[in-house]
Amino acid sequence: MCNIKIFSLGGLDEMGKNCYCVEIDKDIFVFDCGLKYANENLYGIDYIIPDFEYLIKNKNRIKGVFLTHGHYENMGAAKDLMKEIPSIKVYATKFTKYILTNDGVDSARITEIVPHKKINFGPVSIFPINVNHSAPDSVMYVINTKDGAIVYTGDFIVDPKMMDKYAMDLGKIAYIGKQGVLALLCESVFSERIGHTSPSHRLTSFFKDSIKHHENRMIFAVLPTHIYTIQEIFDAAANTHRKIIIMGKNLQNIISFSKKEGYLKFPDNTLGDLSNIDDKDAILLIQDSKENPYASVSKIINGYDKFIKLKKTDTVVFAEPKYDSSEKTLVKVENDLATHGCDIITIPKDKTILHHASSEDLMIMIDLLKPKYYMPVKGEYRYMVNNANIASELNMSRDNILLKQNGDVVEIKDGKLNNECFDHVKVNDILIDGNSTEDVGELVIKDREMLSENGIVLISATISKKDKVILVGPEVTTRGFIYVKDSSEMIEEIKRLSLNIIERNISENYVEYNKIKNEIREELGKYLYHETECKPMIIAVVQEV
Repeated sequence: MCNIKIFSLGGLDEMGKNCYCVEIDKDIFVFDCGLKYANENLYGIDYIIPDFEYLIKNKNRIKGVFLTHGHYENMGAAKDLMKEIPSIKVYATKFTKYILTNDGVDSARITEIVPHKKINFGPVSIFPINVNHSAPDSVMYVINTKDGAIVYTGDFIVDPKMMDKYAMDLGKIAYIGKQGVLALLCESVFSERIGHTSPSHRLTSFFKDSIKHHENRMIFAVLPTHIYTIQEIFDAAANTHRKIIIMGKNLQNIISFSKKEGYLKFPDNTLGDLSNIDDKDAILLIQDSKENPYASVSKIINGYDKFIKLKKTDTVVFAEPKYDSSEKTLVKVENDLATHGCDIITIPKDKTILHHASSEDLMIMIDLLKPKYYMPVKGEYRYMVNNANIASELNMSRDNILLKQNGDVVEIKDGKLNNECFDHVKVNDILIDGNSTEDVGELVIKDREMLSENGIVLISATISKKDKVILVGPEVTTRGFIYVKDSSEMIEEIKRLSLNIIERNISENYVEYNKIKNEIREELGKYLYHETECKPMIIAVVQEV
């Protein structure tokens, strides 16, 4: 008998940032360590990661981080966690390990695992099972404990036509169910979709039809880790005698590795090189990322791409998922392409590139495993609620369905749920800007928001250190606030107010710098709001020489 605690550092009531912790007595097992990309309101932020404070404080109890697959929502923050805890052990399948090492992680720090081979940790063992997903070598994890198995599915669909590196072993999943499952943590992203995700995720015929009806050059924007979709593009182009040119070193590396390991299969003579870029029937694969959606296409449209110059005969295919957060960006890009005369192809609504479990897929997983407790994870709260409803339809007791928020602790003692546990682990969003590993913080974001909406006013002056008189200024510099040439009267008034403030805070022996800066901010702030109803950032720079 053991004491089990389950909680999430990210991934509940949000898309991305998946990180789930299972404590078994004194040992901590972490499943996935993902990031979430910032929306347009988080100025300058590249991505968001979970708050690792709890893991750092308890680093000696962590047995390992177990990654399900090579998508950044599930493994993108592992690099950041490894910086915070250099001794931490990370377990991943071959493709996931490659994506991490391709991002600069030392491969020696990642333990490569294979599906269906048990990893022992004393009385607890971890058993990975392969699942159908768009990234090869995707797995779900079974944590075997004295009180029964705890299962975390990761991302999956049910599709028997996906074979080899994309296959799913339903037999082993059913076997685990017969042994007894204490708790099941199951994804929720597509829980509102009726039926199976398959076959709407199969796009080969759609791509083939697009290639057939567009005889000129085609540009496919792809996400580099969606290998299954890239395979479908190669399959669609087979026997067309078209050359496929892979643009960008990162995409070339991933496709080369995938070809070598058997994740991608295509004849070598299918590939072209830079000399084929302008061929009439060329197919270009360009890499896009969720961090900067449609950035590669925008670069081509604006003429900044070193190799690709847009032609009015081009057809641009967005072979990547559409996200609500980037819908405005896509509309603008499509409009710009239309002005260049290009044809545009996007994935139709009845198709999907994302490989997430729809309602029938979830039902199959629940029925095979027959868990005692069911915890919907991964997705916005309405998706989690719908996932819970699916379990309820399969006659699971509502008392055994666990709907939680990030940080809420589920405690199971000796195989029974402790309904009186209200523990909460501190969680937060850590905002990452560029290569910095430090949290940017909300105050910085508020400053950036203020700058973007109201601009900045800089007041500068120089005072004689000896005579305590103003030598230069006050000078007024504005950015993003008003057009100086059309606002000369306002500029003169700003100078007059600033001059009065500086002069009344200068004595024969001392200059009150702090009072000058504070009064300039207060008085100018009131004046500028009265005149413009705007609140620009006001910075006063006063120095002695």
